[in-house]
Amino acid sequence: MKSKKIGIDAISFYVPSLYLPIKELAQKRNIPYEKLNLGLGLHNMAVADKSEDAASFAANALISLIEQNNIDPRSISRIYMGTESALDAAKPTSTYAVEAAEQKLKNRFGDRVFKNCDVLDMTFACVGGVDALHNSIDWIKAGENRQAIVIASDIAKYELHSTGEYTQGAGAVAMLIKENPEIIAFSDTWGVATKSEGDFFKPRRSFNKLELLKETLAEMKVDFDESTISSFMKTTQLEFWSNPNHRIELFKEEPVFDGPYSNICYQSRNEEALQHFKSQRNLNVLQDWDHLVFHLPYAYQARRMIVKNWLAWIEENNKLFELIAEIGSQPEYDDKKAWMKAASKSTCFKTFVNAKLKASEKASAEIGNMYTASIFMSLHSLLSESYDNGIELTEHKVGFFSYGSGSKSKVFEGIVQPGWKNKIISSPLFTTLNSRTKISVDTYEQLHNGALKNDYSKGNHVHLDRIEESDNKQGLRVYSTLVDQE
Repeated sequence: MKSKKIGIDAISFYVPSLYLPIKELAQKRNIPYEKLNLGLGLHNMAVADKSEDAASFAANALISLIEQNNIDPRSISRIYMGTESALDAAKPTSTYAVEAAEQKLKNRFGDRVFKNCDVLDMTFACVGGVDALHNSIDWIKAGENRQAIVIASDIAKYELHSTGEYTQGAGAVAMLIKENPEIIAFSDTWGVATKSEGDFFKPRRSFNKLELLKETLAEMKVDFDESTISSFMKTTQLEFWSNPNHRIELFKEEPVFDGPYSNICYQSRNEEALQHFKSQRNLNVLQDWDHLVFHLPYAYQARRMIVKNWLAWIEENNKLFELIAEIGSQPEYDDKKAWMKAASKSTCFKTFVNAKLKASEKASAEIGNMYTASIFMSLHSLLSESYDNGIELTEHKVGFFSYGSGSKSKVFEGIVQPGWKNKIISSPLFTTLNSRTKISVDTYEQLHNGALKNDYSKGNHVHLDRIEESDNKQGLRVYSTLVDQE
């Protein structure tokens, strides 16, 4: 029985309209700009406005996907969303996005266009969107003429002044997955590697309420004794303090992370997943894959992490002598690390990067980390950069290296389809990125800390309208959008 050709038929995205130049952040933080720009490939950082979140990003990307590609939403039976920026511990973030999209589309298609659609969040750090794609492909294989939409949506947020701050970013990518796709079709081979690690995580943080009150009063130099504290806790009507729980939980978007260790995990899982892929099918990376698309926490992550793999690949292809002719052999250096550093700066390696990686890095340099959406934005970058420069990709093979902290990697392959140009033209990536609004470091810090009272620039898109405070609705998020008029 012939295997079905399944993949991405259409793609769209949403990136916040605000951006911060990395050069200005570097100056504010007393970091040499060259270190971030030439070393990491950073140029601009996408910044979420006050009323934007993972649900509004997803809704906007979903609406764009449907409108730009004339999709009947009633033909979609599944919307799976990868995110690590969940807004609730029970209600899926994707349900908020779907509800907002339904409101936008109701005049054209009727009420509740996704009524019979399976909607779900999938979470495994940055690989959650690939998990949603993998799962949806298997589901499409199991039926006839099934169509799914996969969304990846996140806000990458780190503490101010932290080592992760300059890699922040935000946005969403939405994709129509179906048989006989026009953009890219995926092969049946998937390499997977999983190992429980603590390289990056967002724990439930909790504090003893009584001790917190004592520490606060002491810090304010307010005199108190145990009986006063006890009486206050028993009689107060203030909601926060009168709650009977002895401990309070604090949610923070900023993760606990170990950057250098996460790089090791990134390299290890990708190598293990690639070996798993190769155990199922013969593969020569340099010969068989025309382009490599990675999860990019920052633009140059892949080119910095893959030098060791590249050395093995050129040796496999009997081309190591070309590198040695340029930089010399390993014994000529003090240690292996110095030789590998020289290899990473060689013309041989730069030629490899320019041919296989560079086009997929461009969007990351302008947006920053998008967590689950990063690898799909890298694909969009490759397609858009190629289209803009008149480069034909049809029948080119693309190797994908995904990674999610915690940790897991999936390696898979796609072949670009003849209709890719007709679809990518409806999703103008770099034109959109070039039309964003620049903000100052001060405005960025206010947005980061939640100190800005109003949106900086509320555009014509889905955004958070309010958070309910009434009984039985407290905490429920309500989104606003301009509904199409007849």
